[in-house]
Amino acid sequence: MRSSISIVLGKEIVDNFRDRRTLFSALVFGPLFGPLLFATLITIMLNQAIERLDESLELPVIGAERAPNLIKFLAQHDIDATAGPESSEQARLWVAEGREDLVLVIPEGYAEEISEGNPGRLILVMDQSNNRAGRTVSRVRSVLRGYADKLATLRAAARGIHPFVFRPLTLDTDDVSTPSGRSVLILGMMTYFLLFAMLMGGLYLAIDTTAGERERNSLEPLLTLPVSRGELLFGKLGATVFYMLVSLALTLTAFAIAIQFVPLERLGMTASLSPVVIVQGFLILAPFALLGAALMTVVASFTKSYKEAQSYLTVVLLVPTLPIIFASLFQVKTSLTLMWVPSLSQHLLITNLIQAEPVQMGYWAVSTVSTLVLGALASMLAVWLYRRERILG
Repeated sequence: MRSSISIVLGKEIVDNFRDRRTLFSALVFGPLFGPLLFATLITIMLNQAIERLDESLELPVIGAERAPNLIKFLAQHDIDATAGPESSEQARLWVAEGREDLVLVIPEGYAEEISEGNPGRLILVMDQSNNRAGRTVSRVRSVLRGYADKLATLRAAARGIHPFVFRPLTLDTDDVSTPSGRSVLILGMMTYFLLFAMLMGGLYLAIDTTAGERERNSLEPLLTLPVSRGELLFGKLGATVFYMLVSLALTLTAFAIAIQFVPLERLGMTASLSPVVIVQGFLILAPFALLGAALMTVVASFTKSYKEAQSYLTVVLLVPTLPIIFASLFQVKTSLTLMWVPSLSQHLLITNLIQAEPVQMGYWAVSTVSTLVLGALASMLAVWLYRRERILG
């Protein structure tokens, strides 16, 4: 039995290796394009965020001459007041059309209100539905609050009141996060790319196992060979798992290289993808290859053509990533209970690696065993489906 499986395994590996287009899509496009795209997008986002923090902001102001001290305060915080629209109505039009992110309006009578010790009225014309303007609005609001606090302090001092009367609390923050822990905010979705690339590595071979053979009319002669259908399918599943593991290894290596060019340090973050971490990540994710290969084979066994199988399996590729999205949205923490859920357990363990936290061997063992058991059950289901005579129809 073992020799029959190994013969089928070797044959499928060699045949798939000869298909250059399939090999390119499975082992080059997915493993290399995903990390490259991920690193490029993250680098662009980080550079833009850093530039926004450092660059001077131009703020259109109506009535700047009415508040010279405010304009100086804004300039001290890298906000340069520029000539705004001629009226508040025109300011609303400019913001609505997207010509400006926001406009500061200093109404008439502002100077008199301030000099009399009354609250000075300012108007920020903005569009809350404009996501691009969110950082600019927050920055301007923060500086204006700072100016308001300064005015309050000066007014209190002028009346002989100690400024601390208006500051009953002093809030200090003690950030316990580490540079590696903060990097998860950006690298948390890396597991998604790893699982997706791994599944893509065996996608075409899983389709070829049933739908491809059936469409080429080569499945029936293949089943007449002196090899049991279970041995035949196990050999094909083994080849699918082999290419998925190769794809996973390539993707991890590509990520380790690509992350070196992402400027995480400029935001106080680090991501150590050392060879030891890469090997640990491979061992954590490897059990999912059996489950993924078996699920794709089961789904493909119900299809009658290569295109039909491809359309169904494209949806299957998204299923394992749903728990990862769930974990990212709700900030799920690692626990023993969640280790029984495939893909989610792998994601949580990989996140621990990125955070440079020790991976508990008990959690790792539960994740591996549960994933392998489900993979074995799915494989047995695939064998049962493969033994039906309807597989030929």
